[in-house]
Amino acid sequence: MSAAMRAAVVVFPGSNADQEMLRTLRLAGFDAVSVWHKDSSLPASTELVALPGGFSYGDYLRCGAICRASPILPAVRAHAARGGLVLGVCNGFQILTEVGMLPGALTRNAHLRFECSDVWLTPTGEGPFTRGLPKTLALPIAHAEGRYHADHDTLARLEGEGLVAFRYCDADGVPSEHGPNGSVRGIAGVYGGPSKNVLGLMPHPERRSEVLHGGADGKLLFDAAMRTLERGLAA
Repeated sequence: MSAAMRAAVVVFPGSNADQEMLRTLRLAGFDAVSVWHKDSSLPASTELVALPGGFSYGDYLRCGAICRASPILPAVRAHAARGGLVLGVCNGFQILTEVGMLPGALTRNAHLRFECSDVWLTPTGEGPFTRGLPKTLALPIAHAEGRYHADHDTLARLEGEGLVAFRYCDADGVPSEHGPNGSVRGIAGVYGGPSKNVLGLMPHPERRSEVLHGGADGKLLFDAAMRTLERGLAA
């Protein structure tokens, strides 16, 4: 059953993590294919759409801002509205906030430097990509504009509805106040969509998906998504 699950990885000019995303999805059992941003539709029977990391359009204006005009975005919105899974990683997270599919914004790192390091995360919200995960995950980050910010009312809603998917933490799982980039409340990832089916995440799970990469914690998110979809089909 799982081998038939279709995933689409949207490639924008400047994407640079699409091949890692495709490989990790395939390792998790998905039939994963690339979709160019100028396409206007997703492949038939797509269950999961991934917006990979990179520097779409060279990060001109704001990271992810120009992608709002990409012809594929209406199809991604429609997919999410139907309850289909959407994952935006790093630049993909920035795009999802720019197009209004997730709340808040990703702003310049507090120390004004590009941050490239390994970090610890703890899942703090139950959902399709976090269900059954361990207390801590070790994943890499690589961004200059990864500081999550939202207004007071939005933060209250995120906390109240369990939409904070991940927080930065230490090796023991104790949440960080600001994380490596100054994110408000140490937020590293948030859920959205009608059933928490949209996830935005700054760290790169697809870059830590095999032991050869130094660990396979990232693959656990894709395994969780696969389990979610299999249960949905079984129901």
